[in-house]
Amino acid sequence: METASQLPFGETLRDRLGQPAHASVLESSPRSQVWRIELAGRPAVLKQLVAGPGADERYAREVAALSIAGRASGTPVVPALLGTDPAERVLVLEHLGHRRPSADWIVDYAAALARLHATAGPGDTGALPRWQGPTGADATSFLTFAEALGVPAPPAARDELDALVERLGRAEGTALLHGDPCPGNDLHTPDGVRFIDFEQASLGSGLMELAYLRIGFPTCWCVTRASGPLLERAETAYRTAWHAETGTALPDAGLADACAGWLIRGDALVERAHRGATDHLARVPDEDWTWGTATARQRLAHRLGVVAGMATGHGMATGHGMATGHSMVTGDGDLRNLGALATDLRRAVMDRWPAVRPVPKRRP
Repeated sequence: METASQLPFGETLRDRLGQPAHASVLESSPRSQVWRIELAGRPAVLKQLVAGPGADERYAREVAALSIAGRASGTPVVPALLGTDPAERVLVLEHLGHRRPSADWIVDYAAALARLHATAGPGDTGALPRWQGPTGADATSFLTFAEALGVPAPPAARDELDALVERLGRAEGTALLHGDPCPGNDLHTPDGVRFIDFEQASLGSGLMELAYLRIGFPTCWCVTRASGPLLERAETAYRTAWHAETGTALPDAGLADACAGWLIRGDALVERAHRGATDHLARVPDEDWTWGTATARQRLAHRLGVVAGMATGHGMATGHGMATGHSMVTGDGDLRNLGALATDLRRAVMDRWPAVRPVPKRRP
């Protein structure tokens, strides 16, 4: 328990919100400090971003995203932002109760994610950075990984990958993207799902985060896979909520591209602190490592199966087999050669490391 005088709660916040009391530390990432406090007898959350490289930008992103998301119609999709202190990188937020998610949690999650995405529009251009997709270096790394496993890439695979990178780089959309919409950053409250921790928020196509449900939460410690019927329910819930909020249908094109983009990013195999400096795909032939609920090879095997199924029109991978779920190839770029390469690579991964198990079905 910390005293009010030890908290980063300055005069500006005290004048607006009153004196904080009964502070207790909450679990958080190394990039922030978080406390549960009371204001006028009601619980609230105090969050301070720790000084360091990028801290000011992450703070600005979180404040901007919470302000945009606070415009959601009907049920909120984020906690209310009660106050800020930019000089100290401090936010004060509504405290929300969280209950254990149900077995089919991704359905409500997907609907809430669509409503979150829909809170931003063209008028918010410039309020947040644009979403950044994979690069040519990611494409090269992926092909080098295939070569290391002795899997020859079809001659047209490089051209497909270059075209994929180009398409993702110009993907249209002004959706409010969370940046890390992971299990743990979703609070399942009695009134619905709300999202927290917007330090990586951006604007772009909502398909880039709808893809999380198929590709296995690529920026997250908690990887899960859903059965075909459950996945279809969740994707339908997203599309239905998006249409209800925007009056427009979600484009058919783009989901296969989004999944393929996450597949080729080696940084999607490690936690944030280890991204940006190392070719992590190059590590996989020689070592495996655990991050959260899955190892790097588990993550990669799952993603290869998903992209193989989507790019070739055979649905998505379930466990270690291929299931005939509905494919989203229509309108995406030509990914046939990448799909064939993903199929061969997945087989090579399973032959070389037969102990690799499917990623979990249930979140912890």
